[in-house]
Amino acid sequence: LDLSAIEQVRDEAWPDVRDGDELHDALLTLIALPENLKEGEALPSESLVAQPPSAVSLPKAGSSENAWNTVSWSGFFSELKQQRRAARARVAGRYFWVAAEKLTSFRALYPDSELEFPIESAEREVPGADDARLAMVTGWMMHSGPLTAQQLAEALHQPANEIDIALLRLEAKGSILRGKFARHDGVTEWCDRRPRWQHVAAGTQLNGQRGLLEVLRQMQGFEIPANAWEKQILPQRIRDYDPKDLDHLCLTGAVGWGRLSPHPATLEATSESTRRVVPTSVAPVTFFLRDESDWMTSVRSQQPNAIERCLSPVANEVFAYLQSRGASFFTDIVRGTGKLKAEVETGLWELVAAGVVTADGFDNLRTLVAPRRSTATARARRPRHSAGRWTIMHTEPARDHAAALEATCRMLLDRYGLVFRELLARESVLPKWRELLLTFRRLEDRGEVRGGRFVSGFIGEQFALPEAVESLRAMRNAQPSGETITVSAADPLNLAGIIVPGERVPAISGHSVSFRDGSLVEEAGPSPVMQILAARDTAIRSASGD
Repeated sequence: LDLSAIEQVRDEAWPDVRDGDELHDALLTLIALPENLKEGEALPSESLVAQPPSAVSLPKAGSSENAWNTVSWSGFFSELKQQRRAARARVAGRYFWVAAEKLTSFRALYPDSELEFPIESAEREVPGADDARLAMVTGWMMHSGPLTAQQLAEALHQPANEIDIALLRLEAKGSILRGKFARHDGVTEWCDRRPRWQHVAAGTQLNGQRGLLEVLRQMQGFEIPANAWEKQILPQRIRDYDPKDLDHLCLTGAVGWGRLSPHPATLEATSESTRRVVPTSVAPVTFFLRDESDWMTSVRSQQPNAIERCLSPVANEVFAYLQSRGASFFTDIVRGTGKLKAEVETGLWELVAAGVVTADGFDNLRTLVAPRRSTATARARRPRHSAGRWTIMHTEPARDHAAALEATCRMLLDRYGLVFRELLARESVLPKWRELLLTFRRLEDRGEVRGGRFVSGFIGEQFALPEAVESLRAMRNAQPSGETITVSAADPLNLAGIIVPGERVPAISGHSVSFRDGSLVEEAGPSPVMQILAARDTAIRSASGD
């Protein structure tokens, strides 16, 4: 590769530190920063091993005088020490800088470390050494150009085999790639994919089940038309997307799905109301990670005993059966209700659209979205059997409302990196902004998020993850690429007319919106076929109240 291009990547990736707060953000991402890190030529691993502990070098970063150099940051670090926001730690003759918010992780990685002066850890969780190392390697790869495992291990004073394991975990997720970039000795180098936050840009997609789980973690809580998830949303973020991976995550209990926002008909379920739930493939559904679903208790309060008036007789019978018998397979529901398979299928669709049932697997929903995949014979047109049971969708009331709000704030930060009120215009299942604002302020007071004015042109407070702030700064220094990215109008990245100047594009399945270097690209419009499909979907949504 062109060495000048590699040097440019390193220059752009390395933190642009101009004050103590920006150094603190870098420490939150890097976890452990060698005090005497300096610029040097790319060296073979055996040469790095031969270096004395007092001279730690990483590959040369180009012409910037501050690249790969912490000497110019000493004054900022002194400010952080005086404020007790960071400390200097000694590890086997070397000194590292560590933020108070990452002190527990640092101690997990360096159990024999000694602080120059004691400070209290501000880290809430207690990660194990493997998770802490993965987070540290992730941060370093974000801020580095091509590196070998040995170079990183020597610079961070970590076992090379453990660094290898962390790099392999990141590769399995699709976050980094291996290759021969700057060296000529055949040693494997690792490089960050420079992913955009939502993994939709070319070359930033994730891989396999781990990558899919990461995408679902980022997307959980955002409702999208059921028929758009596997057509337009997941394949754009997962390289060679395989529906079996989603089925596996659902059937093993890692991931669940369902509608969380109340159907308009259920809000008008009175004796005088004639509005009914209509089964439709554009009913909004979302995913949730079961072990990270505390946020659901802060947003879901719909009670299932109020919906009978807006359901068809068959849907009511299916609902009553599930209430009395619990989780059941499709064939058991058919036998227990005495209805035809097609009738039970329609009844389940109503209950999904109403937000009161879910299933073990996503193939259950896939069956409803596209029940007739072949028209060759009458037998092929029958509803398909799917692995997994149907069940009532229960959400327990929040035992700790404050904890549920914190989980909601973290969910939003995972999705956007940066959060302010206008950005949440398309979120359908959130508490009031006032509650979120107070919670974000608490997280800021604990040093878990940054508060400030990161995006101009908007009134009100803004909050961001440290790594998102670093990403924004890197983009500020990057030159326009001219790359055009097209996403579904139902995608959470469709912020046209909300924070991106231009006309607002309705979040309808089948429509799309394009951006070039962050600016909205005016399209000539969808094709005639897409116009017909969109008109049909709009009519269905209007009839069903979605």
